[in-house]
Amino acid sequence: MMIRKTAPALFALGVLAAACLPAAAQKPAATVDTAVATAPGKAVVGQTIKTTATITHIDKATRTVTMKRQDGKEVEVEVGEDARNFDQLKVGDRVHAEYTEAVALELKKGGGGTPAVKGGEELQRSEKGEKPGGKAVRQVSVLADVVHVDHKKNLVTLKGPGGHLVDLVVEDPEQLKNIKKGDQVHALYTESLAIRVEPAKK
Repeated sequence: MMIRKTAPALFALGVLAAACLPAAAQKPAATVDTAVATAPGKAVVGQTIKTTATITHIDKATRTVTMKRQDGKEVEVEVGEDARNFDQLKVGDRVHAEYTEAVALELKKGGGGTPAVKGGEELQRSEKGEKPGGKAVRQVSVLADVVHVDHKKNLVTLKGPGGHLVDLVVEDPEQLKNIKKGDQVHALYTESLAIRVEPAKK
């Protein structure tokens, strides 16, 4: 079955849409690693998806690359004109993609800060003449007020910028009993994608 996707400017992001995300729920198209870490007033949850696809066809006129994923499905990616080093791609090259997302939560006792959302992005691309690839990182930081704690349902209600309410499930009773109305929670969401193209073996 052929799946067709249109890639953003960076070739790597096209591979993410075409190869990584569909693979998240379709093993063995990708390997998925999940990690959870906790400490008093802190928690981190992260997931990494790794997948590989082999280039089977390149249409230079339309800048379309056909790849076969680990699960045997073929994917077409349209690579934008501003993607660097498109001409370096060859049939047989292997495209390695690693997508990671993580959320880190930290309790701020007593509050005092102003609820806010901040974000930023960073993009690194391969040098001219190299195989296409690179790394894209996006971070979003949110500070929210604790407005209610329901110990029976293990829920903490947070009020963020703009007055939006979000219920957060806290399964650890030791963590939950440490959270009080008037505290604040700082959440940092990080998303990254790294792409590496390996030349075909001769």
